[in-house]
Amino acid sequence: MDFKVNQLSDSLQELEVNLSYDEIKPEIEKAYEEERKHIAIDGFRKGKAPLSIIKKLYGEAIEYKASEKIATKKFWDIVDQEKLQPISTPQLTDIDFNIGEKLSFKIQYEIMPKVDVKDYKGLEIEKPAFKVKEEEIEKEIEYLLKPHYKYEEADTVESKEYKITVDLQQLDESKNPVPNQRSENVTIDLNDEKVNPQIFENAKGKKAGDKFDFSFVDEHYHGEELHRQEYNYEVEIKKIEKLVKPELNEELIKKISNDKASTIEELRELMRDNFKKYYDNQSEQIFTNSLLNKVVENNDFTPPSGLVESLHKRFIEMEKENARRYGQKNVDEKQLAEYLKPRAEWTAKWQIIMTNIAEKENIKVEDSELEQLAKEESEKTGISVDKLVKYYKDTNRADYLLEDKVIKFLKDNAVVKEVDPEEKKKKEEGKKENEE
Repeated sequence: MDFKVNQLSDSLQELEVNLSYDEIKPEIEKAYEEERKHIAIDGFRKGKAPLSIIKKLYGEAIEYKASEKIATKKFWDIVDQEKLQPISTPQLTDIDFNIGEKLSFKIQYEIMPKVDVKDYKGLEIEKPAFKVKEEEIEKEIEYLLKPHYKYEEADTVESKEYKITVDLQQLDESKNPVPNQRSENVTIDLNDEKVNPQIFENAKGKKAGDKFDFSFVDEHYHGEELHRQEYNYEVEIKKIEKLVKPELNEELIKKISNDKASTIEELRELMRDNFKKYYDNQSEQIFTNSLLNKVVENNDFTPPSGLVESLHKRFIEMEKENARRYGQKNVDEKQLAEYLKPRAEWTAKWQIIMTNIAEKENIKVEDSELEQLAKEESEKTGISVDKLVKYYKDTNRADYLLEDKVIKFLKDNAVVKEVDPEEKKKKEEGKKENEE
């Protein structure tokens, strides 16, 4: 087999391969055997016709069909042998097959282009310093208590800590009932933030059997045109129930905290710690995203189209799979594709920049690191180290570890500027008002 790699551009290579017929003859014979299973010829059982007859009748079609498969296989054999690194789907651009003589073909594929990366160290990046608020803690405790709430019937609506069972009747502009727009025995929790504020305001002081009205305005866009519609309802109260909160004793505290707290002080401290961990994680993610965006912005370029297209297709399929998993049936694929395109372009740029930073800074993932990771996983799962190492290599686990290392390097070499997100928001809003 004779082959050579042609460098067509900084991100495009072409593998040119020449094979003699004798070199591909085993694959050709295998193709005949495979096709034979599906061929029926008069006088013979299906799959039992002599190869000599099959070659005479269908030989040319079978061999030409096999030639493309052989070209693809030989391409990947050479990729493994020469450690070539295609980053998108290879394209067969030329094939010349002469039965009994030779097979020649050319396949083009994209590679990671060399980028002269710069301005990725010493970057000053803002990191939000979120603060845990006591009202958040109390609100979270109330949320945990909600499944343990009880209600008792009451005569009058006195506060938001009530729920009412009502019949709803939609009214037209003349306050007449709209046909077929009536709902009965609807329960409304007046403490729910999503409930229309008018409902509580107009229900306050009312008793079972009383009626009141409320309205709301629905605004939505059809294309660029804003549609505005007002809805009016008459409400008849059928039942009033008052919230009775449970006593926050040791037994209940242990229950809602999964035995992590037994006093109200311990519960508040547990909630405070949970919020802090959540906010720290959010802060770190925002900082990391801002840092990577800045690095990409400082090294902007046009990524290879094939890589962008490959990532774009993968993201679309992932989103469609998520939609299926959560029961969403009507996915607008065109709109989804448009939404995901910038993400695919950014990811392509980042992958290339990341690889070039790793090369420039001599950041690598050694086989010993994969083996160590496999040992740790083996102890947890019982899967052998050898199998895990093979799995890591087959699934490009090293690429993910390399990305983690590069991100850590960038973060270690960045200047962190902590900011108060609320103060920053106020300043930005003030600046916007001044500009207007």
